[in-house]
Amino acid sequence: MRANRGAEVFGTACVAMVTPFDAYGDLDLDAGRKLAAHLVDNGMDSLVLAGTTGESPTTTVEEKLELLKAVKEEVGDRARLIAGAGTNNTRTTVELAQASRDAGADALLVVTPYYSKPSQTGLLAHFTAVAQATDLPICLYDIPGRSGIPIAGPTIAELAKLDTVQAVKDAKGDFFEAAGLIQNTDLAWYSGDDPLNLPWLAMGATGFISVVGHAAPRALRELITSFEAGDLARAREINANTIDVLAKQQAILGGATFAKAALRLQGIEVGDPRLPVVAAAETQIEALRDDMEKAGVL
Repeated sequence: MRANRGAEVFGTACVAMVTPFDAYGDLDLDAGRKLAAHLVDNGMDSLVLAGTTGESPTTTVEEKLELLKAVKEEVGDRARLIAGAGTNNTRTTVELAQASRDAGADALLVVTPYYSKPSQTGLLAHFTAVAQATDLPICLYDIPGRSGIPIAGPTIAELAKLDTVQAVKDAKGDFFEAAGLIQNTDLAWYSGDDPLNLPWLAMGATGFISVVGHAAPRALRELITSFEAGDLARAREINANTIDVLAKQQAILGGATFAKAALRLQGIEVGDPRLPVVAAAETQIEALRDDMEKAGVL
């Protein structure tokens, strides 16, 4: 049986949605509305906006807030909207968190401050400042491969004492450390790495924040419902034949490039990534097409 902690706040099956651009590289709000509706119509009950796959480093604050407002208008209460508010500057993160609250976010995703490599004491002070800046629920985003440092287990345990810190998006993959935190805190746990979605559910995660869900939202929803029903054979089948096949392409292309190319192949136009991230080459698109056909999503 799947854990249900935090589901009413952060959802269960979530996509870290791309930020759509038009042919000139400008924000395309109409495409954003259509994509959000498509994902929710096909089983996603929450969306992260302005996360890693949403190209948060190369979108402006104004673009982030405009997209959030547009998606809020489109999906209403049909999905929880989690705004990416993390930066490597505590003051800026606080300001973005407050602006996201005012724009209609239901919760915040706050990534580890990157590049500066603060100490764990610095991380504790950073996340505490953000948590105290609004009353929105916060999901910590632990992704040391991008941030350069992890949020250590004792730091997570201390942050769990704050009322608004209620979840973790785990892209670290330390099951040994997470087991105790899931058991001994009230934090909801979310897989932040698609190949580990099913193992995380078995560990007590509430759900996942996915990239491959752009191409396979129905499969992700069925993965959860199969797990909940105790049909582990079907859950393993979906994981091996759909999720893992697409996740290999994501690993090759990178999240935003994979998601935008996959959507284009499905007839959903969201533009190309912004530099320094580049669009998939023709040979890569053909390989992606082959694997999407194998995965049953094309």
